[in-house]
Amino acid sequence: MTGPKTKDPRAGNSPATPEGLVQSLHKYIDWAVARNKGSTKARKPGHRLPFHWPPHPASYSFHVLASDWTGHAQFEAYGEVFEVEVAKTPYGVFGRSPRLWHEARGETLEEMLDHLKAGAEPLFRRQHRISECLGLSGRFEGQIDSLPPEDLVKLLYCKDRDVANDARIQIETRGSSNIFAPVLTEILKDRRHPERRSAQWCVLDLFEDITSFCPTEEERLDAIQAMKGLLWDAEDDYARTVYKAGVVLGGHLPEPAGGPVLLECLQAPSKIGRRSAIHGLFHVAEWYPDMLPEILAALQESAQSDPEPSLRDYATDMAEDIQKGDCEHVEEPVFDDEP
Repeated sequence: MTGPKTKDPRAGNSPATPEGLVQSLHKYIDWAVARNKGSTKARKPGHRLPFHWPPHPASYSFHVLASDWTGHAQFEAYGEVFEVEVAKTPYGVFGRSPRLWHEARGETLEEMLDHLKAGAEPLFRRQHRISECLGLSGRFEGQIDSLPPEDLVKLLYCKDRDVANDARIQIETRGSSNIFAPVLTEILKDRRHPERRSAQWCVLDLFEDITSFCPTEEERLDAIQAMKGLLWDAEDDYARTVYKAGVVLGGHLPEPAGGPVLLECLQAPSKIGRRSAIHGLFHVAEWYPDMLPEILAALQESAQSDPEPSLRDYATDMAEDIQKGDCEHVEEPVFDDEP
């Protein structure tokens, strides 16, 4: 979020550790489940709506001069009073809130204030979503890039997926600190937080460059097993998280470790996970042609034995696409009972 820099009071705490981040995450998940009346059912997140602030200033288009801002007014929102600087011109009444970095125009003072308040709603909504996610009261008026690591991890679970994406970007910029691998893998293992799917999607996006976060083989293997778990017991594919896990396993790992895991996942109890594994194997075949015979044999077996008819067809078509060396592949099926 652009605007005046204000340091969050919780920034600058003692340095975070991998163990401390994991402990903080577990407590946070417990808190979120309790707040959700004990339910651990995953929620389907909305699409990401990119947030840009401040909006284009209305006064710039009408060449309002600095000397025109002579009036003052106020408006109230969410229990707060915001001071407004006012300029009355032949083109209408302009108002600006320095605190919100926001301007509006109207034919009258009242209309301008209404527009100013309504135009600030995206900012208010975002700030309240951040506070809600972090368990704070009021509006969050700080900067995401000033937050400590434990709060960035929490924001991956934010209902506002653009906030979660901004937290992901901040974690990415701090990847060299080598403190995030265990907690990111724990997010992939999470089966309790209601907003886990979008958080897991963010982690998988980071793990497209897995060596930046998991420099040791042990960390990478743990992360790979957590991705396998997503496919193995998937109840839904909200936020396309399970699909993305298959893509990361199939096309973004530094060695063909994802290939054998995807072959295993062709036997997963979850048909959503098996669908992701079939798709992921297309990318394994692209990057590791030495595995081609094993992949084709496994897909042909699935084409005969998968209990889901649409996946039998999908495996058949995918095997044909791989054999032909196509750069594109058949579209995945959508299940009639898919949530």
